[in-house]
This record gives sequence, structure tokens and C-alpha cells, in this order.
Amino acid sequence: MFKPFNAIQIRVSIDDIEPPVWRRMIVPIHWNLEQLHLTIQAAFNWWNYHLHEFQIGGLRFGDAAAAYEGSCEDDPQVFEQADVHLRDFTRAGASFKYLYDFGDSWSHTVELEQWLSLDAAPKKARCVDGARARPPEDVGGIPGYERFLEIMADPGDPEHRETKQWCGGHFDPDWFDLAIVDKDVGYALKPNVKRRLHQPKPRKG
Repeated sequence: MFKPFNAIQIRVSIDDIEPPVWRRMIVPIHWNLEQLHLTIQAAFNWWNYHLHEFQIGGLRFGDAAAAYEGSCEDDPQVFEQADVHLRDFTRAGASFKYLYDFGDSWSHTVELEQWLSLDAAPKKARCVDGARARPPEDVGGIPGYERFLEIMADPGDPEHRETKQWCGGHFDPDWFDLAIVDKDVGYALKPNVKRRLHQPKPRKG
């Protein structure tokens, strides 16, 4: 007997960074794009301080009310993200863009890898795999991140000390802790959830 799909496996990666920064998650199929936005924020520990939008089939989806307040007459319309659900997509392999922070312009590719029929319908999202740390918030987009990494790798750089202090005293671009990220993703829809301001420091062993 065929069991209906109740979850989707998705892969989200930040564009234009090599090696890739990515997360793989299992998400309830009935969730909408607003819930997916919060899940992506949690998966990368973005702070959700900036504007965002989904770009799907040439259309823009986001917080329509907020977008309307800040828009000009000639701006393309932003449709309400809460009106689009993951179950509305009809095929595995579909992909679309998620843009966070219109200043730094962090573009993400969201791939809908496969539909799942789990024994119990999930009530929250899970992170099951991933790699590498996302760039610091407000670092200045891809060019700023590349310069940030150069400064952090060179203790002799005149900006090294200040930059290291700015990012919390430590930054490892290869950092990824599945247990920590999965916990963050599990709390993605919790009201007033707090994000870590800095990357966890390595344990002394």
C-alpha cells in the first residue's frame, strides 16, 4: 500500500563559495516558505536581521507587507511566502534561490532532492548532513569574506587583531558540528529564538 509523502529532503548551499558551504535537511512537506526561511536561517545560524526573498520561476516571494513598505513603484511585486507550501512543488530535482541580506547578497541554492514517506510525519525539521561554516554576518558579501579570510590567516596583517576580536576571537571556515546544527534546526520555529553571535570555539583537549 502506497504511503503518502510527508517530508522532503532538501540541500541548501551558499553560492560562490569554494569549497561549498551546505546543509542537508529533512523538512515537513506541509511547511510553507516562511517556515523554510526560518529553517535555513537556523541551519546556517544566520541572525535573521536582514531582508530575504525566494526567487522561484522568475517570481519573488517573501514578507509581502514588509516588501511593499520599502518598495518603489517600478519594483517587481513580492508575493506572500506563507501562501506557498513545499507540497506545491511537483517533482524532485527542482531548485530555486533564497537570497538573504540584500547588502551582502548571500545567495543560496535550494534543491528539493527527494520526497519521503516516513513512518511518523515529522513535526519539525532535522539537519542530517552538511559542511563548513557560513561567513560572518555583515562581513561584506563574497569580496568581504575573501578579505576576512586573508586577514584571519595573517597575524601580521594590521587589521588582524581588530578583525579577530570582531568575529569573537576565533573563526574556522571548515567548522561544522552536526549535533549543534541539528539542534538549531529543531528550534527553528521557536518564537524569539536566539542565535549564537560567534562560532563555537574548539574544545581544549
